[in-house]
Amino acid sequence: MNILQFFWKNQAQIYELTLEHLWLVGISMLLAVSVGVPLGILLTRRPGFRRTILGGATIVQTIPSLALFGFLLPAPWLGERADRLAITALTLYALLPIIQNTYAGIKRVDSGVREAARGMGMTDFELLIQVELPLAFGVILTGVRVATVITVGVATIAAAIGAGGLGEFIFRGLAMVDNRVILAGAIPAALMALLADFFLSRLERRFRYA
Repeated sequence: MNILQFFWKNQAQIYELTLEHLWLVGISMLLAVSVGVPLGILLTRRPGFRRTILGGATIVQTIPSLALFGFLLPAPWLGERADRLAITALTLYALLPIIQNTYAGIKRVDSGVREAARGMGMTDFELLIQVELPLAFGVILTGVRVATVITVGVATIAAAIGAGGLGEFIFRGLAMVDNRVILAGAIPAALMALLADFFLSRLERRFRYA
């Protein structure tokens, strides 16, 4: 049986695991953006926190994914369900590029634009919402794109702790020494990462040059 026949025969399971993978990535990215963007904004207002926040996010990136899952496993509530554990780990992995790009995007806003906005009587909150974030949005999207691609790849490791996703095929194929099973997980995951990169890149260019 060649790879195409294998895909056709197992299409229902591939579809189910692809949806699981998308769910893990989607929830993780939603949480990462919800945490990372405010932290990036905080760094522009409180530079003293920069070393602590960026240092912590950088340290997480250096920890191998399986080791991070292992570190989180004894945690109460998180360790009770594999999906919670996986989503927490994926969220932590996605934070660094989002925080960095949010900070960089806001800091790159021209000082003359800021002064003009303040001259119009804008408060700091109005300046952030109406001027800085819209101008920095393209750069922030770059961070989200990078984080999404990273998360799609790391999410395959979640199968090692029973969280599901396309990694189940990859680990099963490694155990069976069967390239068809490995590719049944690797190809959809790679396509997911490429599609996310493509669509977010187009969205990013649209806002950068709007």
